[in-house]
Amino acid sequence: MSLVAPPVPGVSSPTAIAALLLTSIPHLRDLGLTHPTATEVLAATHTSRSRAYALKARLEALLVELVRPVGRPPASPPTPVDTGEVSRAVLDFVMEHPGCIHLGRTRRRYSDTFRCFILDLIARHPDLDLAALADAARVPLGTLKDWLRGGREAVEQTESPLPVEPDTDPTRGPQIETILTAWKDWTGSFIAFCDHVQRHLRIPCGRTMISRILEAGGVRIRKRRPGRTPDESALRGQFETFFPGAQWSADGSPIQVTVDGETYSFNLELEVDTHTAALVGMSLRDNEDEEAVVGAFRDGVTTSGEAPIAQLLDNRPSNHTNGVKEALGDTMKIPRTLGRPQNGAHVEGAFGLFQQTAPPVELDSSSPRELARQVLALVVQIWARTLNHRPRPDRGDRSRVEQYRGDVPTPEEVKAAHATLAERLRKQETARETRRARLDPQVSALLDEAFESLDLLDPERHIRDGIATYPLDAILPAIAIYETRARRGTLPEGVDARYLQGIVRRIAQEDEGVAITDALLLLRLRVRDAALRDLQATHARIESETRETLDRIPLLVDAALATDSLLDRHFWLSATADLIRDETPNQHGSLLRKAARRIHATHRVPHRQRLTAARRLASMAIPLS
Repeated sequence: MSLVAPPVPGVSSPTAIAALLLTSIPHLRDLGLTHPTATEVLAATHTSRSRAYALKARLEALLVELVRPVGRPPASPPTPVDTGEVSRAVLDFVMEHPGCIHLGRTRRRYSDTFRCFILDLIARHPDLDLAALADAARVPLGTLKDWLRGGREAVEQTESPLPVEPDTDPTRGPQIETILTAWKDWTGSFIAFCDHVQRHLRIPCGRTMISRILEAGGVRIRKRRPGRTPDESALRGQFETFFPGAQWSADGSPIQVTVDGETYSFNLELEVDTHTAALVGMSLRDNEDEEAVVGAFRDGVTTSGEAPIAQLLDNRPSNHTNGVKEALGDTMKIPRTLGRPQNGAHVEGAFGLFQQTAPPVELDSSSPRELARQVLALVVQIWARTLNHRPRPDRGDRSRVEQYRGDVPTPEEVKAAHATLAERLRKQETARETRRARLDPQVSALLDEAFESLDLLDPERHIRDGIATYPLDAILPAIAIYETRARRGTLPEGVDARYLQGIVRRIAQEDEGVAITDALLLLRLRVRDAALRDLQATHARIESETRETLDRIPLLVDAALATDSLLDRHFWLSATADLIRDETPNQHGSLLRKAARRIHATHRVPHRQRLTAARRLASMAIPLS
């Protein structure tokens, strides 16, 4: 007797078996498989045709219910919500503020007033679903979420204006008055206003002419770009040299090679003798790193026959690693002095000549990347050798090679150069140790932790010691900015720890300017400045008209961003910070976020100024000490 029960078929009814087989016949036929006919199925199961086909229809209906599409079932439609009040409020606002929404060919552009109005509308309807509010306001949901997160930079549209008739005089009085009158009530961007003038007002003026009319009328003043830096000719001839081979200068520059339409980028590291400007060594690698510096130095030693007394390098962290020190050996490694461009003039000039004389390296071949590297190395070698042997009129028609090999220094000159360079290095190290002894150990520990978490290279602590000399109020937001940009992938390509130092320096300079403004504000209040009396009167009016903090903060923030005066903006930001500090500590975060959203929603103010305003407000509302 078997201990296992015999299998029981899942379908035992002959009618059910017949219905199942009849259902499978069309599918077997479509797949090209062997299958019985309907008559054979009915004869084998001894089932009547009517009962089998009736059950077949029921079975096919059940199969439709059993088979569902992949993924989650469709969500139930949302409960209808009355959003008529929101739509009417948006329509009234648009009618009262012409130009607050500009419909371009590819996307819409919104004015700061409309953006702030929508944020206030969201605050007034906290129970309304964000998607429903976006649909009622006719603002894309993604755009609305961006505004709540702090906003993105507005993208200027590049629409082509209407053609201007050449024989039309755009300076007639009525047209100018029409433009000035239309600008008074305009709340959109200047480009949108130009489109409005050309298309709707039918005034054939270009953007430049409209800008001049508005500026002449005193209603819109154009912002000029800062001028160029002074000529560096005053710094020429200020670099001390000794003789050929006393001191070399090295630096890297990106070089691009195009093979079959694909562009490859390499780093060209050059070694240049500072006395003769001769190109003594080179290295070609993917990046400007330790191996690039070492390779160029060793190539220079092979070319000239001996190492120099000193090697001049810029302050990139990869130039001051232990591997570089070991490769230099007895050669003194001297960093470039910050703020003195003449220290790198020799190698930078060599790169400039290469960029001027070398044609674009573009190859049409199916060869791999290594071929591109070899071709570029050959081009650089030919260029360097040609340049080294070219006569120089300012050096008695002697080439760089003739001067490098012909100017043999005396033992006294070698000794004097060695002593001078050693003394220069000693002074740098002494000054660095003195600065390090004056640093706050807590700030140094904070920077060590930040550099480790951000994976920043600073083997000799030059950059960390430089950052530690700045106030902590400038260091903390700089670390936050760098960390946020690194997390979002918005850091410029190839930046290192010096980029963080630049952020700290900029914030410290801005804070110093704000401190001066704060002191000036107190002095002006003390002498009862007439301009500040107007600000105080406006502030008193805002306080009398609004009782709730949530209603008062947007008015103060708008006043701060509506002015280009640093003093006035500081006044209103200070008033906003005082208002936030007067509330309970558990409300500080939400109020500060509300004010920050308002700041970042005002795209009339440049992005950098908005960041500064938000940071200054946070430091005043929630001070570190």
